[in-house]
Amino acid sequence: MMLRRTFVGIVSAAALTLGLGGAVSAQETMKVGLILPMTGPFASTGRQIEAAAKLYMQQNGDTVAGKKIQLIVKDDTGVADVTKRLAQELIVNDKVGVIAGFGLTPLALATAPLATQAKVPAVVMAAATSTITEASPFIVRTSGTLPQNAMPMAEWASQNGIKKVVTLVSDYGPGIDAEKAFSGAFTKAGGQVGNLRVPLQNPDFSPFLQKVADAKPDALFVFVPSGVGAQFMKQFVERGLDKGGIKLIATGDVTDDDILNGMGDVALGTITTHYYSAAHDSPENKAFVDAFKKANNGMRPNFMAVGGYDGMHLIYEGLKKTNGAGGQALVDAMKGMSWTSPRGPITIDAQTRDIIQNVYVRKVERVNGELYNVEFATIEDVKDPVKAAKSN
Repeated sequence: MMLRRTFVGIVSAAALTLGLGGAVSAQETMKVGLILPMTGPFASTGRQIEAAAKLYMQQNGDTVAGKKIQLIVKDDTGVADVTKRLAQELIVNDKVGVIAGFGLTPLALATAPLATQAKVPAVVMAAATSTITEASPFIVRTSGTLPQNAMPMAEWASQNGIKKVVTLVSDYGPGIDAEKAFSGAFTKAGGQVGNLRVPLQNPDFSPFLQKVADAKPDALFVFVPSGVGAQFMKQFVERGLDKGGIKLIATGDVTDDDILNGMGDVALGTITTHYYSAAHDSPENKAFVDAFKKANNGMRPNFMAVGGYDGMHLIYEGLKKTNGAGGQALVDAMKGMSWTSPRGPITIDAQTRDIIQNVYVRKVERVNGELYNVEFATIEDVKDPVKAAKSN
């Protein structure tokens, strides 16, 4: 009990310091604690976000509003208890002004009470469950939500002759979000849906894909986390579903740019909806992709990278508005901010602190010998549908 009281006292002291908005004159450094899965099954997420954050700093310098920006990267291995411990250490010992990253939903949620208690902004650059921003008034998101991507996919499917779908999702927050958003929109449009959920850790898709084959739907709608798509695609082929006349539709996590080339021809023709493709046709994205590849031995940026890049932009621009102050002032400065990202125009919703962005319908095609998600339709200014429904 004494230990707990001591920790709360320390965090409260940290909260008091940071609650002053970081305006303490001695604090000339703004530390940003970047907590990411750098090892383990979701390491590609951490690798992409860290590379993007460092690229942003390389391009924009490490001083903002008189404060030197110091990035402290910590590996949480994709385990929520580790994320929470690291966030505590960063807030209490390192006196960070911002925590950021969060590769998966449980990792973001583990730190939400700490962000609230210490009044430290938490910039979610990856995790995609709708409710995350509601877990703390200090959370701001620069990635996206699963319903934001899944509902447009349901609408596209219903408009393109697909009547019967089976959904196959990873069994945790974002997967359940994706399943509900897709199923709700698709049945509302008159379609039939059956649902399957696969364990998040060590997934074996084979038995589930056999059920899909037996059900003979027009299409299979899939969500798996970034980095797991290659394993899914391999088993999809092994089960012969690619030859069985079942169309593969998904959120863009499945055809993640980081691993898409390695999937080979099986991925060709896959239709997805998502907010970022390395093939997005804009000058901002071309410059981003070129710089990212140059800085990272030819590695192609994915949607995790753009979430990290925009997250750093949000922190920098917020600090400019507050003249270097952190805490509540920094969160308030982030609300309502708009800019042109490599993904297209984006805005931080002033009410929800979530992102408003375009969602693109894409098809995997071969371009100059490489596989890309080629956009062919745009749904503009998409808010998170779950929060939008609550506000109506």
